[in-house]
Amino acid sequence: MQKNVTAVTLISLCVVLFTSLLTLFMGVYQFENGIVDTLFQLFQTDTTWKETDWFVLMHLRIPRIVMALLVGCCLAVSGTSLQGMFKNPLASPDLIGMTSGAVLFAGITIVLGSYIKKYLPEMLYFSMVGILSFVGSLLSMLLVYGMAQTNKKTNIVLLLLSGVAISAICGATTGLLTYVSTDEELRNLTFWTLGSLGGANWTKNAILAVVTGVGLCILLPKGKALNAFLLGENDAKHLGIPVEKIKTQIIITTALMVGTCVAFCGTIGFIGLIVPYILRLLFKSNYLYILPLSAVLGSFIMVVADTVSRTVVAPSEIPIGILTAFMGAPVFILLLIRYKKGKI
Repeated sequence: MQKNVTAVTLISLCVVLFTSLLTLFMGVYQFENGIVDTLFQLFQTDTTWKETDWFVLMHLRIPRIVMALLVGCCLAVSGTSLQGMFKNPLASPDLIGMTSGAVLFAGITIVLGSYIKKYLPEMLYFSMVGILSFVGSLLSMLLVYGMAQTNKKTNIVLLLLSGVAISAICGATTGLLTYVSTDEELRNLTFWTLGSLGGANWTKNAILAVVTGVGLCILLPKGKALNAFLLGENDAKHLGIPVEKIKTQIIITTALMVGTCVAFCGTIGFIGLIVPYILRLLFKSNYLYILPLSAVLGSFIMVVADTVSRTVVAPSEIPIGILTAFMGAPVFILLLIRYKKGKI
């Protein structure tokens, strides 16, 4: 079983890397030497680069593609882990309020942060958006999870309704912040609410890579435990699974990953919903397969979506949050129909 998982994951990873190389050369800017020669130049140390070619590759295209890979991985694995924990395919970070909570706290930082800037060290001030995004994501998750608990069991209807309520409150408060913001703050808030990878750089990617690495190290080994969760929490305990410990780890880790993604890219919804759904059609509910493959498929979808966002209406850019919503909303409707019919 483990060999099969590794083989499928490695093959999928090769497909994602090949796709990433192709998208590297898609966009308004055309490289002087063509795709093939430029690609070979990347692996040569003694090559003399045209200044604009080097700038576009190393400061625009590659950082953006790397961020797309990392964000897609984070959101997909988070969504898959939450669905496994709640034992329901309707649970995802954006539907249960995690994303809206992170956006709200990021918005508070953007609009009100200038008032406390002089009291904070510069490094701490510039880290506030990321820190408070994580705090907002975690608080929203804990609040929704607490409201959905009845007799120590998670009521999925209450979970979704609580998520809708929290998202509505966070959305309304974010709207109020938009109303009182200055022009510059309004532009920043628009960026967070629509989602974009346009702000990608190597510093952000380094932070995101650390968060992704830590998250994957914690969540990917949970496949066996999530399979046991499908039997029910009591049966999982009888099998020796530390249920409460694993649930706590999943909640904190997914909040960290989602909060970091929101801090750097704004709202990018539905990736955590559609990726597990696609994989579940292929591998049923075997999380030994679904968890590692969700990381790869999430990265693939994000790279493709970002390429579409920056090429379809070039030189303008469609906010990537809009594209993922167009992709994910029909899948969510299909899930609701199947849930109503008792097929999931």
